[in-house]
Amino acid sequence: MNYKHLVVTATALGALCAAAPSFAEAAPARVLAIRAGKLVDVVAGTVLADQTIIVTGERITAVGPTASTTVPAGAERIDLSGKTVLPGLIDMHTHLTADPMQSGYAALGVSDIRAALYGVRAARVTLEAGFTTVRNVGAGGFGDVALRDAINDGDVPGPRMRTAGYALGIKGGHCDNNLLPADMNVTERGVADGPWAARAKVREMAKYGADVIKICASGGVLSKGDEPGAQQYTLEEMQAIVDEAHKLGRKVAAHAHGASSIRAAITAGVDSVEHASLIDEQGIRLAREKGTYLVMDIYDDDFILQEGAKAGMLPESIDKERALGQLQRDNFRKAFKAGDKMAFGTDAGVYPHGDNARQFAYMVQYGMTPMQAIQSATVQAADLLGWKDRVGAIAAGKFADIIAVQGDPLANVAELTHVSFVMKGGAVIRR
Repeated sequence: MNYKHLVVTATALGALCAAAPSFAEAAPARVLAIRAGKLVDVVAGTVLADQTIIVTGERITAVGPTASTTVPAGAERIDLSGKTVLPGLIDMHTHLTADPMQSGYAALGVSDIRAALYGVRAARVTLEAGFTTVRNVGAGGFGDVALRDAINDGDVPGPRMRTAGYALGIKGGHCDNNLLPADMNVTERGVADGPWAARAKVREMAKYGADVIKICASGGVLSKGDEPGAQQYTLEEMQAIVDEAHKLGRKVAAHAHGASSIRAAITAGVDSVEHASLIDEQGIRLAREKGTYLVMDIYDDDFILQEGAKAGMLPESIDKERALGQLQRDNFRKAFKAGDKMAFGTDAGVYPHGDNARQFAYMVQYGMTPMQAIQSATVQAADLLGWKDRVGAIAAGKFADIIAVQGDPLANVAELTHVSFVMKGGAVIRR
């Protein structure tokens, strides 16, 4: 062996390796400087004039007055000086894989795979509408889990997602399939009767990727053969679900229209009550005392009553909504006035995806200021989500999820239905 040649070769290779850039080294993070004409500080509940936001990679690294904020050399500048800038919005009650025009018996012809593919479009339009984060509370075939993973892997555009997989419920209840005859023997995968079966179902959802557990504590509007006001899961069953979910690090969202189901869900320790249509004074007090969030979808009543028949909704569903919708809105006002915690959630998928922001006007009509409505879809939603350190405000350390509108949403909250700029994680989605 020629050791001289070996030494020379090794020396040359070492020099080449030293001179060449390491493939393991990450490329420098992109730096952006966004100038905001007005910036909505949702934490303080104020509006700041002429601010600059520095974004490095996916995160916000600095926020401050333009006059005193140092912009790093080479930063790409984005001029939003003529716009009002806000944190990306959060919808805490969506069904991205649901097509609102395939309701009732029409939904039986939609496969889980087709629903997941529909979800790709719904995710894109939701993001483009300014909703950079959603909590998806129910989907067949774990389609929402697959959609979340595809978004996270960069395969398709969409909001950040927390997903539930199948919603848990009793046999014959709101979260079962009650459209088919007995000889077909069809039961939804989320059905679990009794505390131990319910615990096992929580473990199953967690095993297959659920971030949150959704339960049906009462009957519903769009289900066949049950009543929204009737309690379905018992207190004992809900306590078992909450105990198991919390042990596994999952929060619990309870679909509950009726007063007794709302009280039982809160007593069991759920993290949020969805709909809360018939909440009574005792339920309002319990929610306040326990710190339970209410997520009340007070826009979709309009779509159900005006377009539900065209979408295939059952006549009984439209009748149920007609009896319930105004009561829910009135109870929203009562609960908010009493000091209950509110997070923004719309039941997207019952109405067309991308129209989420239409609910803001109703929240203002029924008691909130525009700032409070915006806070429900930012800081408060982030708190319920367990992501206060990531999203919900424009602040250093959080993801650069940023939107802008041309007008002033504090004067007219409907401006949020016309989002003209969207950024998610430092990437411009709409401009």
